[in-house]
Amino acid sequence: MKKSKPPKVLVIGAGAIGGFYGSLLAKAGADVAVVCRSDYEYVKQNGFIIDSHKLGTWVFKPSEVLKNAAEYKGTVDYVLLCTKVVPSIDRVALIRPVVTADTAIIFIQNGVEIEQEILSAFPDNQIISGLAFICCNQITKGEILHLAYGRLTLGNLPGSVSHKTMRFCKLITQSGIECTTTENIVTERWKKCVWNAPFNPLSVLSGGLPTLSILQSQEAFVRGIMQEICRIAEVCGHRLPDDIVDVNIANTYVMPPYKTSMLLDYENGHPMETEAILGNALRAANRSSITTPYLESVYALMKLRELKLGL
Repeated sequence: MKKSKPPKVLVIGAGAIGGFYGSLLAKAGADVAVVCRSDYEYVKQNGFIIDSHKLGTWVFKPSEVLKNAAEYKGTVDYVLLCTKVVPSIDRVALIRPVVTADTAIIFIQNGVEIEQEILSAFPDNQIISGLAFICCNQITKGEILHLAYGRLTLGNLPGSVSHKTMRFCKLITQSGIECTTTENIVTERWKKCVWNAPFNPLSVLSGGLPTLSILQSQEAFVRGIMQEICRIAEVCGHRLPDDIVDVNIANTYVMPPYKTSMLLDYENGHPMETEAILGNALRAANRSSITTPYLESVYALMKLRELKLGL
């Protein structure tokens, strides 16, 4: 039997998430190239060091290290987009140079209602939405620390699971990290927002407190935000499990000390995903005239913090 060629993957946004999952794909046998702008010279020479609580420590040397997608020669099976979802980043422009007829586009990114931009730009391509349930930080140039979890959930838009998605999922699973697929990936995005909506902004607004301290001090406030997200999701056609708030609270109490991605962006003076996580949820609430006093308060305070930073 003829052996199939290893899939070709181009990771765009090779930070903590892109670097980690790219390294897993390479471990499973994929040909993985990366677009890496800020740490380009270092990564080109040294690759990535992955320090994982679960899988050990290894070096990931991408097949190519590029400054932009247009430099890629040949065709890719998967474009893996792992940038932040912020107004200053044009996601479509980043990936367009490398998208061909057979390219599947996977975006592993935070936020709700972020799909349409990609769907509209590439109506004839497979669009796969991805959610990473992981504690993972880039601690210095080319060094990624995997602290906990790691499960990846994937689903095609508008609602299916393709052969290409299953193949990608199998590669992640082969590397030692759980990967699941769903035909209801948009619902899963709202589920993840239940945790992201309180803890990402509150980690910034509290001046850098860890998630456990936030929860121990302000559990009622956290619950209020989570419950509002559940109500918004439901009017958008995505009823979430009745116990989802309790489950998120319980899981957070036993999480290891962890700095959220939004807090790391804040500390480094980078744009934060305020609109993707909070603003889009609020706009969805406003369309249905849902009152969300907790969410509105946190969003307003985050906009003031951005104004202070000049973001």
